[in-house]
Amino acid sequence: MRPIRVLVVEDSIVFRELLVQNLNRDPAIQVVATAKDPFEARDAILACKPDVMTLDVELPRMSGIEFLRKLMPQYPLPVVVISSLSDKVFDALNAGAVDFVAKPAVTSRAQLEDFIRNELLVKIKIASTAKIGNIKKAVMAQEHQLSVSGKKNLIVAIGASTGGTEAIFDVVKDFGTDIPGVVVVQHMPPGFTEMYAKRLNDQCRIRVKEAVTGDRVMPGSMLIAPGGDMHMQLVKVSGSYHVECKKGPKVNGHCPSVDVLFDSVARTAGADAVGIILTGMGGDGAKGLLAMRKAGAGTIGQDESTCVVYGMPKVAYDLGAVQHQEKLSDIAKRTYALLNKM
Repeated sequence: MRPIRVLVVEDSIVFRELLVQNLNRDPAIQVVATAKDPFEARDAILACKPDVMTLDVELPRMSGIEFLRKLMPQYPLPVVVISSLSDKVFDALNAGAVDFVAKPAVTSRAQLEDFIRNELLVKIKIASTAKIGNIKKAVMAQEHQLSVSGKKNLIVAIGASTGGTEAIFDVVKDFGTDIPGVVVVQHMPPGFTEMYAKRLNDQCRIRVKEAVTGDRVMPGSMLIAPGGDMHMQLVKVSGSYHVECKKGPKVNGHCPSVDVLFDSVARTAGADAVGIILTGMGGDGAKGLLAMRKAGAGTIGQDESTCVVYGMPKVAYDLGAVQHQEKLSDIAKRTYALLNKM
C-alpha cells in the first residue's frame, strides 16, 4: 500500500522543517512538497497531487481560510488545519477543511515532536479516508413542529467526531426553541469547545453553551461537553436533568467520550430520549447508542452518503444500535418525529 502523500503549508521555516522530518518518520506518510504561502501551495498541488494537505491558518499573501474558499470548489482535497486557539478554525472547517489540530503553545522541540507524532499524524491518516464531497454547506433552517402531548422531560443526545462541527450545526440549525434539552459530545481540543458553543449560539435559534457541572438541561438549549480531560454525564436532580463534568481516563481514546454520555442518558432518561450519532472515525458512541436503544430510546445514525468519515455511525449500525439511518439533512426531521411519538 502506497504512503499517504502530504503537502505541508507553513510559513515558519523552523516549524515547517520539523513537520517534514517527523511526518516522514512514519512509513505510512510521505511529504511530497512544502509551501510557505497559498500561491506556492497551489503550484505544489497541481505538480504533486497530494492526498492530504496540512494548512496553517495564518499565512503571508493570503490567509489559509481565503485559500480554502478558493481551492475547494476547484480542487477538493482533504485538509487538516493547524491553528492556535482561535475561532478562525471554524471558518476553516466551514470553508471545507476536514479537521484541525491545536498548535501547542510550547517551545520545546521534544514537545512539538510529540504533538506531531501523537496528534497531527493521526488526523492526517483520518483525513486521507474522508469523502470531501460530503463536507456539506449549510442551507436555510427548516421549521419543524414539536407536539409532545403532556410529556416534557425529554432529552436529545448527540455525538460526533471528524466532520462533526459542521454536521452538528446542520442538525441543530433546524431545532426550534420547542426542542427538549440537548447534550452534545464533539471530539475537540480544550478551549475550542467554548468558542464553538458561542458560535452555534449566535447562529442557531436555540441557546448553546459549553457545559459545567450543575448546568440544568433546559428545553430550547444545548450543552456541549468541554474539550480536555473531563467526561460529561447526564444526571437527574429533584426531577430535573443536569450535567456533571468530571475528570476521567480516556474512553475509546477520547475524553470527553460519546459512549460515556450516551451510557448516562440510557441510565438516566431511558425511553425518554433520542440519541444521534454523526460522522467520525472509530467506534466511540456505538455501544452507548446501543444501550440507549435497549433502554427504549429512539436512535438515529447519519448515513454513509453524507458522512465525511463513515466510522462511528457504521459501527453503531453494525451493532444494531441505529433505529433510523438518515441523510444529514433529514436528521432534525426524524428527531422531531421520534419526539412526537413519546
